Amino acid sequence: MSQLSLPCPAKINLFLNITGRRPDGYHELQTVFQLLDYGDTLHLTDRSDGQLHFLSKLPGVNDDNNLILRAARLLQDASGSPLGADIRLDKRLPMGGGIGGGSSDAASTLLGLNRLWQLDLSLDALAELGLELGADVPVFVRGRTAWAEGVGEIIRPIDTASRWYLILRPDCEVSTAEIFSHEQLTRHDSPIKIAAFLEGATGNSCQKLVRTLYPEVDKALIWLDQFSPARLTGTGSCVFASFDSKSAAASVLAQCPTNMSGFIAKGVNHSPLHTTLAEA
Repeated sequence: MSQLSLPCPAKINLFLNITGRRPDGYHELQTVFQLLDYGDTLHLTDRSDGQLHFLSKLPGVNDDNNLILRAARLLQDASGSPLGADIRLDKRLPMGGGIGGGSSDAASTLLGLNRLWQLDLSLDALAELGLELGADVPVFVRGRTAWAEGVGEIIRPIDTASRWYLILRPDCEVSTAEIFSHEQLTRHDSPIKIAAFLEGATGNSCQKLVRTLYPEVDKALIWLDQFSPARLTGTGSCVFASFDSKSAAASVLAQCPTNMSGFIAKGVNHSPLHTTLAEA
């Protein structure tokens, strides 16, 4: 019996441009996925009988839409492995927050079981499987802060400056499907170059609509913007601001209104998941 405990790091979108809509309904976009040093923790124990058992509880999530189980089954089917696993998750990241919790959990499942089952699949192969689970999964599989295009699957590693981030979660969940299907969503932003991002482009095509539909998000942005420019990550509901130091971010978090929760994380260019696997 072999075991692995792996981090499932969060991400924030430092900017998000929606540049078009494809015939299949997916959206073309540009974004920077900034990995963070904070997230869930996944515990994997292999089984010889091929069974996959998820031993934790995720409110409102059944086995059919549990991305961790879906990732494990997908890898099992793709590889033909006769092995299974007992899986537990220490959940720290809020669901429906736009910080990639489910996608990161799925990526850690793919990489962790690839190691436990001794499959030796490449990152390219695992990222391709991950794309079947969601557009954000490949960036977590590859483990680099990255510039992304397409539906998020065309990834180019990028190094960002070291910053501390305060991420706030208003008391609501935002439906990604609702936002991307909404008639008022801006879908034709002009594409930008990486140089424009590095010079300060930080817009989010979804922010105006999310603020309109979810007053709690609007209030969180207004409150956080008093201390540092505040932005929505992805389709929300989490909002974030950057700070020069952990202590500066902690000072703001200590003043957080009672109807919001939050955490502090450092932006990293290399995923803690890959670091842990390299040391295992």
